[in-house]
Amino acid sequence: MSSAVDASSFETRLARFPARRIVAGARVTGYREAVGVAGGERLPLVLLHGIGSGAASWVQQLESLGATRRVLAWDAPGYGESTPVDAASPLAADYAAALAAWLDALAIECCVLVGHSLGAIVAGAFAAAYAPRVAGLLLISPAAGYGAALPDVRASKRDTRLAMLAELGPAGLAAQRSTNMLSAHASEAARAWVRWNMARIVPAGYAQATHLLANADLAADLAALDGGIAVETKVVVGEDDRITPPAACERLAAAARTALRVVPRAGHAGYVEAPADYDALIDAFCRGIEEPRDEQRSS
Repeated sequence: MSSAVDASSFETRLARFPARRIVAGARVTGYREAVGVAGGERLPLVLLHGIGSGAASWVQQLESLGATRRVLAWDAPGYGESTPVDAASPLAADYAAALAAWLDALAIECCVLVGHSLGAIVAGAFAAAYAPRVAGLLLISPAAGYGAALPDVRASKRDTRLAMLAELGPAGLAAQRSTNMLSAHASEAARAWVRWNMARIVPAGYAQATHLLANADLAADLAALDGGIAVETKVVVGEDDRITPPAACERLAAAARTALRVVPRAGHAGYVEAPADYDALIDAFCRGIEEPRDEQRSS
């Protein structure tokens, strides 16, 4: 089966969740949404993608988890049709504010927040600033950011990625970088879908996200949660993740005061290559938060 055929099958499935746009504050945010049969009774589930991806990458979660609850996946600022943040070298707080404005526009007061890779940085910053709005925080293969590193290290990481973007462009990045996103066990369909999403990044938005990665310190945001409203937090990583390996995620789990969950035979984009495993994890996490709430309402 060719990559084109593999990708087209995902595109056909994605058509069930057409791209939407909403004015959120002073900007437009693009997103995709599924509303299941019990969507109004469950907590909304909000999915935040990584630096080389987009809302479409969550199509399998929109299908599965969206059958029984409201599931929303955004295109981060500067991705898809979403308006970029204002700062050329933004902070995680800038993206967290954009997320708050989007949720306000959708009238979502509280949700379960899932962040993958760079999306985990945004999710952590949002939880630190808007803890009452986060019923649960699930971080999948989280990127830590380089905000705590020495200035020359931060600059080197940033400039290397920016130079690669300038040299290769989105299509070249997809061809050369997408392989690292998955484990050796991934299907060709999963590989094609990762390439499809990465090839559609907007260079200016990717460049801003590169600055975000250099500036962010997810561990500090997770540690800050201890001083305010408690947010149920879990950290998950694929056993074969070569981008944010288990040892790195272990340190973030420690900062969040939680145990690390390692998914066997999965890479960095585990939710793409092993959707059943990740869907079960996300669903169990949501239900673990909702069941005590249901009991309190019924008592």
